[in-house]
Amino acid sequence: MPDNYFYEPANGHGLAHDPFKAIVGPRPIGWISTVDLQGRVNLAPYSFFNAMSSFPPILCFSSERASDTLANARDTGEFVYNFAPAALARIISDTSTPVPRGVSEMEMAGLEAAPCHIVKAPRVAASPASMECKVLKIERLVGLDGKESLATLIIGQVVGVHIDKTYLKDGRFDTAAAQPLMRCGYLSDYAVINEMIKIKRPTEIPEDWPYERPLKKS
Repeated sequence: MPDNYFYEPANGHGLAHDPFKAIVGPRPIGWISTVDLQGRVNLAPYSFFNAMSSFPPILCFSSERASDTLANARDTGEFVYNFAPAALARIISDTSTPVPRGVSEMEMAGLEAAPCHIVKAPRVAASPASMECKVLKIERLVGLDGKESLATLIIGQVVGVHIDKTYLKDGRFDTAAAQPLMRCGYLSDYAVINEMIKIKRPTEIPEDWPYERPLKKS
């Protein structure tokens, strides 16, 4: 058995840097665009982001501060997820700049906005894919001790999908060609997916299964 380092987060990790985000990584980046009630555009990347359901399609992300994205999603009930490609890595990072409310990070970064079909917020035209979402729930996370976390969870259902046809091959979205930028553990650490591997998913228990086989239903 390898030498094991153990710690309880409530008591501190005892390391030079917190390993939590490095262990849970790489993580997809939710590049989220919203508008406020005045129609002003906001764009920001979120590394606490992922898909939660396919039927219906549901996404979620969390904000660890009182962000404009959070306020806009709460006020309008809408947001847009934009696929974050490695080709725009520097620009994606730039859109995390803390600017005054009402300043458009999309405009600041020189990104072209494209209209959505269902929600009011625009999507990033240069993104390989975007998903229009309607908010299902916004909830402040709470720990075991009953105290509120810094994070607020935003859950949304996908109501519209845009895909750049460049990345459609044989009816599939070519993830490797789109090269998603992924967030890793420490301040400036990112990863890029540019290769896919295939592992066949088992459909039945193999004949050489070494454990007790479940009873077949009659």
